[in-house]
Amino acid sequence: MSLRQIPEGPLRQGYTTGACATACTKAALLALITQAPVDEVEITLPLGEKVSFRISSCSFNTEQATCTTIKDAGDDPDATHGATIGCTVSFNDTPEVRFFRGNGVGIVTLPGLAIGVGEPAINPVPRKMMTDVAQFLTYRYSVNKGVNIEVFVVDGIEIAKKTLNSRIGILEGISILGTTGIVRPFSASAYIASITQGIDVALANHCTEIVINSGGRSENILRKRFHHLPEFAFIQYGNWIGQTLEKIRSVPLQKVTMGIMLGKAAKLAQGELDTHSGKSTWDKQFIYSLAKECGYSDEQCQPILELNMARRLTELFPFNEQEPFFRQLAARCYAVSAPLVPNVKLQLLLIDANDTILTF
Repeated sequence: MSLRQIPEGPLRQGYTTGACATACTKAALLALITQAPVDEVEITLPLGEKVSFRISSCSFNTEQATCTTIKDAGDDPDATHGATIGCTVSFNDTPEVRFFRGNGVGIVTLPGLAIGVGEPAINPVPRKMMTDVAQFLTYRYSVNKGVNIEVFVVDGIEIAKKTLNSRIGILEGISILGTTGIVRPFSASAYIASITQGIDVALANHCTEIVINSGGRSENILRKRFHHLPEFAFIQYGNWIGQTLEKIRSVPLQKVTMGIMLGKAAKLAQGELDTHSGKSTWDKQFIYSLAKECGYSDEQCQPILELNMARRLTELFPFNEQEPFFRQLAARCYAVSAPLVPNVKLQLLLIDANDTILTF
């Protein structure tokens, strides 16, 4: 899950995979019951909003029906934007709504998620949305049967490679997600949810030590150093250091190692727990004062005020563990972070643009 810059101007919202699957469930069940094609349906989202979905394909016979729709994530850089989401429905002889995993939908293989091991990766809110639709239609049309719902995603296995699903034990496809049905462009909620889920999975699998890091690049470096830890012990905080530490504080972890690149470290040291460029900037004057506290001369410190990126601090100060500036920078980051996780042994690692790691 890479982080992208937010474009300027008004942004268009979209709809979740769970909302798409619910629309397909309604369309397919209507087609099965009425034996007539369906090209558009209206569903009610969890917060009460009614929205319409165009059905891109609809096929049926007397035994089952299949409908698909194209997911529109609006202006969000969602990995599933443009994906074909579909459902095949049929009846069963119980009063139950049953869920099945079609091609491209993941299977849960690790404990710690809201869905049990061995179940299709269809989250609780989408399950409820689809269940409500199925029960409403069977009641409306006096169908005294249960409903089987098989959700599928075209090319879902390939799409899943662009997500962190495998990290939390969701394999062979994507998750059917959504708590509101709406994708809000560049919202932090989905990323923060992945952080929370990742930590829950680590704990459920008896992990007492995790390594938190800003993203794929720093994680690749850190995994070589912490090769004894399983994949699910590595959690990417992106820009949301504060929310990650808040989650850590609420759970019984014993040791946390934070890997942090210099750009984010410069912000964290000054107390910024959300390091997104739209939320915070590195304060050159603060870093200048930090260097002065270490005893550097005005001549050595003045170039700090001319830098355009914090990662270029290595051009002014040798990047090693004996260099006072980087020791002080790490100490400030620790001073901001450690009080937020008082029951955890916290270790801090600084990482530069050349992938060198300093331990503090």
